[in-house]
Amino acid sequence: MNSLSAIGLIAIGSLGAASFYVPFKKVKEWAWESYWIFQGIAAWLIFPWLFAYFTVPDGTLLSILGDAPTKSVWLSIFFGMLWGIGGLTFGLSIRYLGIAMGQSIALGFCAAFGTLIPPIVAGENLLGSSAGILMIIGVSVCIAGIALIGYAGALKNKGLSEEERREAIKDFALKKGLLIAFVAGLMSAAFNYGFEAGKPIDLVALKYGVNPLYQSNPTLIFILTGGFVTNCVYCVFLNIKNKTYTDYTSVSVSTFINNIFFTFLAGFLWFLQFHFFGMGKSQLSGSIAPFAWSILMALNISLGNIWGIALGEWKGVSAKTMLVLIIGILVLILSTFVVSLN
Repeated sequence: MNSLSAIGLIAIGSLGAASFYVPFKKVKEWAWESYWIFQGIAAWLIFPWLFAYFTVPDGTLLSILGDAPTKSVWLSIFFGMLWGIGGLTFGLSIRYLGIAMGQSIALGFCAAFGTLIPPIVAGENLLGSSAGILMIIGVSVCIAGIALIGYAGALKNKGLSEEERREAIKDFALKKGLLIAFVAGLMSAAFNYGFEAGKPIDLVALKYGVNPLYQSNPTLIFILTGGFVTNCVYCVFLNIKNKTYTDYTSVSVSTFINNIFFTFLAGFLWFLQFHFFGMGKSQLSGSIAPFAWSILMALNISLGNIWGIALGEWKGVSAKTMLVLIIGILVLILSTFVVSLN
């Protein structure tokens, strides 16, 4: 499979990631922490097990998990817990900045940290090889696109009245959102570290005859379990603090079913990014492979901003602001193909 096909698989996952927040708009009468934990149950507990079960040879899943090296298992869970903090704050960054701007800033930091830190920790000299230099160039192009989108966000913020901002994004809060987005990007990069730590688990899966396309699915169970723990603790804390635990019993049966459906749909869409990322990553080799994480983030940002435009988050901005935004999106898309130059 060539690199473009692999990027195509990652792009399918990105479409899910960029779209996952949209179903939340159909959730009724629940506080953020109430619907967030339910999407987490779907994204981080149910679907990882289902996808792993149906993509490994019959009856081998528990054996694969049982034979997984203990160190890799606990590192995957640990990095999953760190990523869980990133996922938690990522949801908050979208809440305060909107889908377009929130995803751009949070995932921008995530792309840079997640792509560059693993080889640096491994002791690689990125400036000492053409592959390393290409990685730096690709990430730089990605960050340039993010900077352009961030600038478009600043122009948008400056050009709209407070009332117009609130109409586009109910809980808009620029300073709080920017800080949370930085934390989200920093911690979310830990997911890629989890993938790196889980490589020995991938090898176990291959020994059991798992198709290489799906070799990372057992590893996802451990990473996402760690992420669920972090999010569950915080959401339960908010449920108690804000007394929103009554959300689950105070709504009608039809509203409860409606909310479960749309939160599970959101969870399914978010999970797809990691399933297809694992598939695409397994098909990348050589100098392109380390850039897989940056490709995912760049595509997530691009598609997230397209959703933001469709949902009216950029409604009322000037032609200049929209032009800067579109150029930023195009630069991000370009960054995903820079790696094919080597």
